[in-house]
Amino acid sequence: MKSIRELYRIGTGPSSSHTMGPRRAAAEFLRRTTDAASYRVTLYGSLAATGRGHLTDRAIEETISPTANVSILWQPHITLPLHPNGMLFEALDTMGNVIKEWRVYSVGGGALAEDPADGPLTIDIEKDSDVYPLSTLTEILEWCRRSGKSYWEYVEECEGPEIWPFLNEIWQTMRAAVERGIDREGVLPGPLGLRRRAASYFVRATGFKQNLQSRGLVFAYALAVAEENASGGVIVTAPTCGSCGVVPAVLYHLQQSRQFSDSRICRALATAGLIGNIVKHNASVSGAEVGCQGEVGVACAMAAAAANQLFGGSPAQIEYAAEMGLEHHLGMTCDPVCGLVQIPCIERNAYAAARALDSNLYSSFTDGDHRVSFDRVVQVMKQTGHDLPSIYRETAEGGLALDYTPPPNN
Repeated sequence: MKSIRELYRIGTGPSSSHTMGPRRAAAEFLRRTTDAASYRVTLYGSLAATGRGHLTDRAIEETISPTANVSILWQPHITLPLHPNGMLFEALDTMGNVIKEWRVYSVGGGALAEDPADGPLTIDIEKDSDVYPLSTLTEILEWCRRSGKSYWEYVEECEGPEIWPFLNEIWQTMRAAVERGIDREGVLPGPLGLRRRAASYFVRATGFKQNLQSRGLVFAYALAVAEENASGGVIVTAPTCGSCGVVPAVLYHLQQSRQFSDSRICRALATAGLIGNIVKHNASVSGAEVGCQGEVGVACAMAAAAANQLFGGSPAQIEYAAEMGLEHHLGMTCDPVCGLVQIPCIERNAYAAARALDSNLYSSFTDGDHRVSFDRVVQVMKQTGHDLPSIYRETAEGGLALDYTPPPNN
């Protein structure tokens, strides 16, 4: 299993698979083809269906156009064999002949993959990045029981002590996104005319008594980060851009309300990263492949595990919190209105943050013993995602996205 450095990525929104991944792919192809006169990029499947709303074309053009002209072709009804988010990059000579081509897939969370027939991928993954010998939570839980250690200590053992400066940078970026987001007002970009709500939620929450205030603040923090993502701000994939508000909201709220140190927050981030990594390794975090359960559902599991650890949960209780966070998002579709990471994505971040805290609380009342393991839920999530019709997997052709008309004058 790969490093959690490949799960947590600092970048700009609105989409890790549709914006960050294509931008990185364009930069890599540009590096490989310095002798090209121009470029042609064909987008397939989900990338073509919702790419305009996710700014896929802009990400590619901004990367390539300072060097050479680039044209983009859209093929929403053709899906390449490996993944719904397929791209074909072509380098052209002065006569328009193809001198080099490259098929690549944006597989979620900003990560890229190639068809094995096209050769090994050299962008994301270094030769020695398989750092985790265990790749299921059942195996790691057994390691914790034998060693007496917790999940974050397993992360440190596999990643080395240098993981802590990295996670501290991740946390500072998350925290900055929350604090920017709760101070900004106005309308988000795009045809929906959707107003930012984090600032007003934050103000209103401070007027409630403590029991309601707590939930209102969590909503505000999640909205803040999700709105920053929707406006193209700097965020951290956790595990994706579309679900980037859940983990920061929970951890920021707990640090503000319980005065947890940055060091303890980073250890919670290590555990959350391990949870997300297990899903990414054994299933998917791509909405185009498994629906929103792989984005917001996984983010909820990550945040639930992190919260449970902060409150002193045992490894078994942490596993149970993560299991509930994912289980109760099974079957969630990915149907972004107008192909934008706004409706229903932003609200889903707020609700998932609240569910993460509920999962933590529920697990805290138990001894961690339960019937359905986290790994079993991951398997079910993967199969459920593959069983979903394509119209519910980030194509904007079904569900909430179907026949939606933007408000007038927007």
